[in-house]
Amino acid sequence: MSKPEPKLSAAAAELSQMRGLGLLAERMGIELLELSAERAVATMPVEGNTQPLGVLHGGAHVVLGETLGSFAANVWAHPDSVAVGIEINASHSRSVTQGKITAVCTALSLGRSLTTHEIVISDEEGRRLSTVRITNFIKAKK
Repeated sequence: MSKPEPKLSAAAAELSQMRGLGLLAERMGIELLELSAERAVATMPVEGNTQPLGVLHGGAHVVLGETLGSFAANVWAHPDSVAVGIEINASHSRSVTQGKITAVCTALSLGRSLTTHEIVISDEEGRRLSTVRITNFIKAKK
């Protein structure tokens, strides 16, 4: 059975075709399910992304969050500008040792020069694992 195509806005489809998610996201097994400036959804396996104690690495949460938040911000900025991250933070509330996690990214603010997104990462039972917040600066392409 083939995996379904992600639900992408027109700008997201164009950017996805041009750039992809990036090598780090691919190495971590991040799969994009939905992408627009306002909302993005992706999954990532726990296996291969753990720290020595066997739990999902906190940095893996941040990579997943930044991947979604930055890509959503770039969809907002497209086609005349690009978005670059200027601040990110994460609060981890629960650990996980197996399965697949899901991240849901929601725009909190979409402005002319800044965007802010919140990314909620949950386990397969829907329990919140962490909350990531990212702010991106919108700058004109050179």
